Amino acid sequence: MADSPAGCPEFSNSTALLLRLMSKRRTWVCLFVSVYTLLLFLSWNFLKSVLSWYEFESAPASGWPALYASALLGLAFGVLSMVAALAVAVPATLVTWITVLVLLTFFGKPRKTLVVEGKKLTAEITGFVVKVLIKEGNLVAAVCAVLGYFALVRHRENGGGPLDFQ
Repeated sequence: MADSPAGCPEFSNSTALLLRLMSKRRTWVCLFVSVYTLLLFLSWNFLKSVLSWYEFESAPASGWPALYASALLGLAFGVLSMVAALAVAVPATLVTWITVLVLLTFFGKPRKTLVVEGKKLTAEITGFVVKVLIKEGNLVAAVCAVLGYFALVRHRENGGGPLDFQ
């Protein structure tokens, strides 16, 4: 590869196009919207399959199928909320990490110390983010499971009938 006059290597047309596309904000917005559309589509199909299983399995006197179905729904929405929070937390975490490393550099830390501090900082920030994500995901899962259970039991007490979400 030949170097350009600015000292940067020249890229093939496809690589240059890919780099130009990925540097645009609208590309990331489209990617974000596409991923969340896929997640919502999958969770909606999962919701419909759990509810159809609930209708098939539930006996009039038993509350166990409602408990299982609500636990599955809580799990699905808890994971979905953790993925959504992760999408927001990663950029914020990177900005915080970069800011702290730049501040340490401005205070005259040597490079070896910066590497050690950077590794410690990465482990500390990652641990904190994982703890917060798990706590929030568990909270959403518990709320969705409890609400789902009461909704399914109430639906059963009001005469049942098919659960249709078309």
